[in-house]
Amino acid sequence: MQTQNFDVLGMVIKVLTFPLYLQGPFLVFAWGATDPNWLLAAKRFFLLLPVLVFILGCWMTIASLVSVIIRQNRQEFITALFITWWDFGKSVVAFWGGFFIFVFHLFIAAVELVKILIVGVWTIIQEILFMPFRVMGNIGNGLMTTNIPWLAISLTLLWCILETTIFTYVTSPLVMDTFANITGETISETFIRVPLFVFLFFIVLGSYAVLASFMDAVRAKDIGSIIGIGCIEIIVMLVEVVFLYREFVDSLVPWMAQHSENFELGIAGTLSIAAFAWFGIRSLSWFLFASHGTPTILTIIKGKGMQLQQRDTAAQPKSLRSTSNLLHHIKNDMAWFQKKGEELLASFMLPPLQVIAVGINFCTLLLIGRHLFSVPFKTFQDITDSTTLLKSLGHANLQPARENARMRDKQHPRAMGVINPKAAK
Repeated sequence: MQTQNFDVLGMVIKVLTFPLYLQGPFLVFAWGATDPNWLLAAKRFFLLLPVLVFILGCWMTIASLVSVIIRQNRQEFITALFITWWDFGKSVVAFWGGFFIFVFHLFIAAVELVKILIVGVWTIIQEILFMPFRVMGNIGNGLMTTNIPWLAISLTLLWCILETTIFTYVTSPLVMDTFANITGETISETFIRVPLFVFLFFIVLGSYAVLASFMDAVRAKDIGSIIGIGCIEIIVMLVEVVFLYREFVDSLVPWMAQHSENFELGIAGTLSIAAFAWFGIRSLSWFLFASHGTPTILTIIKGKGMQLQQRDTAAQPKSLRSTSNLLHHIKNDMAWFQKKGEELLASFMLPPLQVIAVGINFCTLLLIGRHLFSVPFKTFQDITDSTTLLKSLGHANLQPARENARMRDKQHPRAMGVINPKAAK
């Protein structure tokens, strides 16, 4: 009879300590010290954590079954124990499957990263290639919508520069001969052309200024101004015809003589052709652009400010926009990187954390009769912070105690001869 009692007691002890017979072989197999490197790494990555939690679950299950004797809600406790094992099985499967999900997300992220890099490089190339056209488009749009006749001003100045360049080239020999006769020395052609160009530029621009003043007097029907400015305009015409356009016509005389016999133009013919050339050039340029550009230039020179007419619909200034919206693409890419990084981190960390959470649930089920974590975890928000967990375990006064300690530190900066740096500040 005594022998039978010892056999029953031994059987009970073996049942209560059965994890001792399993944990050694399981750990040796999961550790895989004698296996090849690839198999060793695979076992330690896929099997070691589940085996550890499985052994912990076995010991907690035995302790929980023993504690059933003194528990009140035995049926609910046993049900919770089975659910814990069910959560363990799901967490292990999720842990194994999470590896493949992580690899898939990593592959997709790498492909998307390569695509973003290619699109980014192509976008930058587009920005560089189309920047001049975009700037020209914005400038053209500004010229078409503004009240200031910038196009007329630009054409007027460009025409003055072109006419000055031609007359500088034509009159340079005459000016060199004149200075040589006066000084008795030969002056370099390059040296004489720069001041001559500036001088002729102001003469041509002044000619348009006189013409603009004459047209203003005609519009105002001011007889005295018309006569006075008309005389000035005639003198300006004679100066330009005699000194500028005459030289231009003289340069054309060899061409005229080449196509005619006994050709003699004479001074009257030369001045007549020069006068007609001056009148034609001034008329064409005036009615095309100078009539709008010259008054604005004179207003700017006088410094009186431009009195411009208000349009019915004011042109709204447009910012220099990118054709490919580079900044918009960069913002979208940054948001995608943040989202994809969170997905990768979640797919890497949540599967093993679920297995660990189930192991903790085994312990809390034994200690307080309920689970601490709700598995499975889908996002990082499902992992409750430590303060909330402690409050759920009955430590509701933990946070107020910490706040009281901080308040005491602020009120008493000196304690035991030590100064609190934060309170001192």
